[in-house]
Amino acid sequence: MFESLGFETLGPREVSVIFGLLVGLAFGALAEATRFCLRRDLVGPEGERRAALGVWLMALAVAVAGTQGAAALGWIEFGDHRFMATDLPILSILVGGLLFGAGMVLTRGCASRLTVLAGTGNLRALTVLVVFAIVAHATIKGILSPLREALGAYTITLGDGVSLAALPGGAAVWSALIVAVTAGYALRSRNEGAPLLGGALIGALVPIAWIGTGLVLFDEFDPIAFESLSFTAPASETLFWTIAASSIPAGFGTGLIGGVLAGAAALSLLAGRFRWHSFVSPRETGRYMAGALLMGVGGVLAGGCTLGAGLAGVPTLSVATILALAAMAAGALATNAALNLRAAPRLQPAE
Repeated sequence: MFESLGFETLGPREVSVIFGLLVGLAFGALAEATRFCLRRDLVGPEGERRAALGVWLMALAVAVAGTQGAAALGWIEFGDHRFMATDLPILSILVGGLLFGAGMVLTRGCASRLTVLAGTGNLRALTVLVVFAIVAHATIKGILSPLREALGAYTITLGDGVSLAALPGGAAVWSALIVAVTAGYALRSRNEGAPLLGGALIGALVPIAWIGTGLVLFDEFDPIAFESLSFTAPASETLFWTIAASSIPAGFGTGLIGGVLAGAAALSLLAGRFRWHSFVSPRETGRYMAGALLMGVGGVLAGGCTLGAGLAGVPTLSVATILALAAMAAGALATNAALNLRAAPRLQPAE
């Protein structure tokens, strides 16, 4: 379809950077306004969790409906996507999800939330993002790649069972079920209309990105990656494009990260919420660095972050992404429980 758009000097990759930038601008502004983050939904302040989870689930409901609607119309197709690999790297997904979940609790934000916070002046978040990107790249191509390969070697063969679409009822029934459950919870989450609308708009960005990279910018002679909202690989690509732009071309992911930073910065400045923040102690720095390492390794092993494997992955109906998201949630809850237990005052023995 790309050739019909009339670009004469730009190829699909160059246009995908602009497209990613626009999607990122929208996500950055919306996520800054709604404080969109799965960590907050799971282990944030107790009085805020229900409402925060409602916003996230509203985004998921719209993402599933839009993505599967586009697939039903024949605009996009996930059969050859990595999410649909017939050999499921079960150990890699579960270990990676647990590590990522633990990491986002230690850093007080998932990768997408930290990107948004970095745009609002949070230097802690920016530092974590840089470490996260370096560790992710080391896991993909560097010194940690043997770990990725070793865990990825443990697979189970799913055959046609790689997707919920293979179950009785097919994609339509399972999509409708997910939308009904998630939207139903969201509508009962005691949110006002604005946060839910913000969540819905974030969710709409998922199918927009899938359609943009998989249909609108598709060119069989100059193919680009078929992708949507994600922060693990894009963070790595953006870091190394920044320091070696003459050797590493930018793509959709690079534009996305830049757009998120710019969108969050613009809205926080307009709303008067831009503030410089930094680490307050060596202990806090160590905690955040440990979390960045866990998220960098975990995001690669699990096949993505809470957005890449979660908000954008689950709408494909991939079993792998559902397992990854569940493992991330379990890792976050377990780590938070461990931290709370450690912080609880020690009881004196009875006398």
